[in-house]
Amino acid sequence: MLRRRVLAACTATVAVGALGLAGLTGTASADPSPRLSPAAADQLSPGLLKAMQRDLGLTADQATERIGNESRAAAVAAGLRRSLGTGFAGARVSGGAAELTVATTDATDTGRIAEAGARAVVVDHSLAELDSAKAVLDRVALRKAPKDVPVWYVDVRTNRVVVQAGRVAAADAFLAAAGVARDLVTVTQSAERPRTFADLRGGDAYYMNGSGRCSIGFPVKRGTQSGFVSAGHCGTPGVSTSGYNQQAQGSFQGSTFPGRDYSWVATNTGWTPRPLVNGYGNGDVTVTGSTEALEGSSVCRSGSTTGWHCGTVQQRNTSVTYQEGTVSGVTRTNVCAEPGDSGGSFISGSQAQGVTSGGSGNCSQGGTTYFQPLNPALQAYGLTLVTSGTPTDPPDPTDPPTNPGGSWAAGTSYAAGDVVTYGSASYRCLQGHQAQPGWTPPNVPALWQAL
Repeated sequence: MLRRRVLAACTATVAVGALGLAGLTGTASADPSPRLSPAAADQLSPGLLKAMQRDLGLTADQATERIGNESRAAAVAAGLRRSLGTGFAGARVSGGAAELTVATTDATDTGRIAEAGARAVVVDHSLAELDSAKAVLDRVALRKAPKDVPVWYVDVRTNRVVVQAGRVAAADAFLAAAGVARDLVTVTQSAERPRTFADLRGGDAYYMNGSGRCSIGFPVKRGTQSGFVSAGHCGTPGVSTSGYNQQAQGSFQGSTFPGRDYSWVATNTGWTPRPLVNGYGNGDVTVTGSTEALEGSSVCRSGSTTGWHCGTVQQRNTSVTYQEGTVSGVTRTNVCAEPGDSGGSFISGSQAQGVTSGGSGNCSQGGTTYFQPLNPALQAYGLTLVTSGTPTDPPDPTDPPTNPGGSWAAGTSYAAGDVVTYGSASYRCLQGHQAQPGWTPPNVPALWQAL
């Protein structure tokens, strides 16, 4: 298969912090020509840029500029989401310049949005309202996957929950069973038949019990234990794995499918986690974080069957029905994929996005592919993404977890967005993880952002 409204000043603080993470110069104020810093631009993979040129019709300079534009837009949107509170109705980018559009249900918010450099749209339904309606559909589907209703998602562009169905009557029955108000929903007909992208053919990547093949998503850590995340449908806890060279590698420690589609594999000491994505002969991609890209942003996928392919993020918070059941919370893209690509990396610039779940079509004719967002998987299993800012050595367990006068504590599980104090300073969590002795907020910029 395959919060509460806060002071406007917080918007700028959040945006500037995210800009720093993305390697962008400038501030959160409107900038008609944002650019990646030279250092950040130099870190972009030649293979990723080449795939963006092929699949998105861009030059290398245009691809680099687009990544910078999209990173800046994501930072501004994150700040506005916190500032607008319950009125926030979604954000998206469009075009190579990544023009940012932010929707709100409160017309008095339009000035604030414009001041941040974004286009404001006033709509009827908040993102929270649409997400709540979709969550009801997800609960119904979890009990029994709907027949002839392959996909449904929240579409911030139309301000609706879109339900794709092979037959309109099937969609009607699904909505009736869930009791979702029809004024929140648009039904469209679709012949899509999503499938998983795992297979039983040989190749590189990794193998399950020496037979089925999937692709590694991203290297991770859980304390001192190394491993990687992949798709849940690739294996169940206890299933052993071997690497691309057929050497013993590890075993699945956690797996969720259907419902969600993520898993994690613990590896033996013969495998060293690196903050890299396979560039398939065009230079590996360095992973620096896991900031989510906005709808409309460019995104690329690396998989063991088809290598690099790119497209755009179409809709987040999508639900898709495979033969095995319904998976919710995935992201819909127009990137192609084929069997064996399951579990592989989705990345935008240097920011990890998720692991390949499934889809329809192929890389000869094109298609639709869904990925499981990475951050929920990290949070579910208490994992830390390995990035270029992650300490290369594990924390020393003998280091005392001292934090005079602060709230941070070793052994505590933190989610992205949590704020702690260490000493006299405050820090915001950048990715979900379980705190380890020695990896204190000042020492791990990949995990914590100083406020």
